[in-house]
Amino acid sequence: MQPKIPLLDLNAQYRSLERDIQAAVGRVLASQQFILGPEVRELEREIAGYCQCSDGVGCASGSDAILLALMACGVGPGDEVITTPFSFFATAGSVARLGAKTVFVDIDEITFNIGPDLIERAITKKTKVIMPVHLFGQCADMDRINELAKANQVAVIEDAAQAIGAEYKQRRAGSLGLIGCFSFYPSKNLGGAGDGGMLTTNDAEVAQTLRDLRSHGARQKYYHNHVGINSRLDSLQAAILRVKFPYLDRWTEARRENAKKYRALFEEHGSSIANNVRLPAESPSAHHVYNQFVIRAKDRDDLRSFLAERGIGTEIYYPLPLHLQACFRGLGYKSGDFPEAERAAQEALAIPIYPELDDAAQRRVVDTISSFYQ
Repeated sequence: MQPKIPLLDLNAQYRSLERDIQAAVGRVLASQQFILGPEVRELEREIAGYCQCSDGVGCASGSDAILLALMACGVGPGDEVITTPFSFFATAGSVARLGAKTVFVDIDEITFNIGPDLIERAITKKTKVIMPVHLFGQCADMDRINELAKANQVAVIEDAAQAIGAEYKQRRAGSLGLIGCFSFYPSKNLGGAGDGGMLTTNDAEVAQTLRDLRSHGARQKYYHNHVGINSRLDSLQAAILRVKFPYLDRWTEARRENAKKYRALFEEHGSSIANNVRLPAESPSAHHVYNQFVIRAKDRDDLRSFLAERGIGTEIYYPLPLHLQACFRGLGYKSGDFPEAERAAQEALAIPIYPELDDAAQRRVVDTISSFYQ
């Protein structure tokens, strides 16, 4: 019986860093500084520099990063936020939590990212923020998005939860709008041992507002400038992330190399694959970091079951677009409003691409997919 190929193998990464991670955890335990503190400050400095930003602000999760960014932009009841319906729930859920209205715009069928030309039609006098999502690790078309934002005097918040290290025209995700939002959820390219998040910005005033907001709106203990939330990055998570961070570019290049190998392997199978599977496209202006390698497959659900029976892990990102979620019925959207997002939800399937994935496993994944269509 062949060994299973998981969608993601966190154990492989941990085994290579176990001693250093244990030492980092021990250092924090010995210090007894568990909330914010020097480990968090150093991680903030390191991530900010990596993202070509002046400031980084750690928080409790990627979801909270989006919420805090919207709060810093003053989003509230009566405001509109333009974003994509093909994303993780937090993208739109954070808007709803503030009492604002999510205005969805369909995606580009090639990149899965928000269609910038469609944004222009959605802008109104109530638009407060445009929030592109750099989905699966590839940046959206930020020149056009920023052009529209500037012309209409609205802020741009990047949902870069899946895109640390991604680039658009040699500029890093997180530096392409007013605020960038990152997640350190364990499955991310830079993942912690639990939840964690980071915001990046090149605006010092915005950075200070974010720091206030993550600590109940207080700059000085018990003195509150804003009504904020409790969303602070734990020192233990920061220490673990600092052990992993120096390896991020190496892991990213391994993911990119695996993507290249997939393309060659799929090409070997010719029309049996080409007529049934579309591989993810790389925009010429983007540096894709492949948090996920998402194919578009005919008979996707049957293919997924076929792969599972043969020990190959997959995931569906995302089975139901946000505009069709039950909790957003009040927005008035219906099936057919965003056909590209709805089509992607029926076809998208993520296959393994983690850095430690070996050549034999990749070949087995592709051979098994090909055998399904024969």
